[in-house]
Amino acid sequence: MAELAGRWFALLVLVGAVVGVAAPGPSATLAPHVPILLGVIMFGMGLTLRGADFALVARRPWAVLLGLASQFLIMPLAAWGIGHLFGFEGMALVGMILVGAAPGGTASNVVVYLAKGDVALSVTLTSVATLLAPLLTPALVLWLAGSDLPVGFAALFTSILQVVLVPILLGIAVRAVAGRAVQHLLPYLPLVSVVGVVLVVVGVVGANQPAIATTGVLMALAVVLHNGAGLGLGYLAARAAGLDESARRAVSVEVGMQNSGLAASLATTHFTPLAALPAALFSVWHNISGALMATYWARRPVAADDAASAPRRGADAVAP
Repeated sequence: MAELAGRWFALLVLVGAVVGVAAPGPSATLAPHVPILLGVIMFGMGLTLRGADFALVARRPWAVLLGLASQFLIMPLAAWGIGHLFGFEGMALVGMILVGAAPGGTASNVVVYLAKGDVALSVTLTSVATLLAPLLTPALVLWLAGSDLPVGFAALFTSILQVVLVPILLGIAVRAVAGRAVQHLLPYLPLVSVVGVVLVVVGVVGANQPAIATTGVLMALAVVLHNGAGLGLGYLAARAAGLDESARRAVSVEVGMQNSGLAASLATTHFTPLAALPAALFSVWHNISGALMATYWARRPVAADDAASAPRRGADAVAP
């Protein structure tokens, strides 16, 4: 079941969105539980992490710093720009910025693997960006949408600590203490993540069913452009920095795929349901676009691309 859930993740998220639209009343009852669902997902992520996942920071600092800088600059600024381009105001704009300021999503690691990208770099970027989120996400949201926010840095910081950092650290601690038992659970964790994300989408879409009927198409288009900007600009940034093809793919996916569950959790906790709508739509779309990118790249051998781009790889000479 876990393997099937991972394979059909994008379709299951899409089905969850349809359920939210078709049955908004029952679906909306899940919305207040989004922070708990995200906490469970993050605890599962912590169970998968080890010290080796962070060792790449010391071995390839240039690639990691480039990926993190791209993550926390490209997506927030793109969200702000696209939101203003489409004329979004108030909570709709805040919702776009929340998605942009979130760290990379855990599904990105699977997409990078399928795309024949640098999985070690992908895992490191996801892990480090998630640990930095309590500081950087509130700071970016307040910077880009400060005048529209009814809450301050401390409230957002506390929420991210509670639903992201604490569950992850608990997961890491549990694995350190009971590693053998956790090892047996690892194959089942994708099922937990998939179910959690699908329930988040069902709840947020159900709570926003009236808004989807009026602004859903415009918001969906903005989300598609936002995701595309992250994928494209992330790849170009890695290419300009001289990273090899497998690293470019990893940075592209890490920048383009967001932890939209965190954005939805912050939106439902501190703002109106409308602020969570971009996160719900992003959850649906970035899994579809990620699957499409993985399919495209899987058919393009990395070795051939690296040979063609060899003159540009000098900046990544620190890589082993």
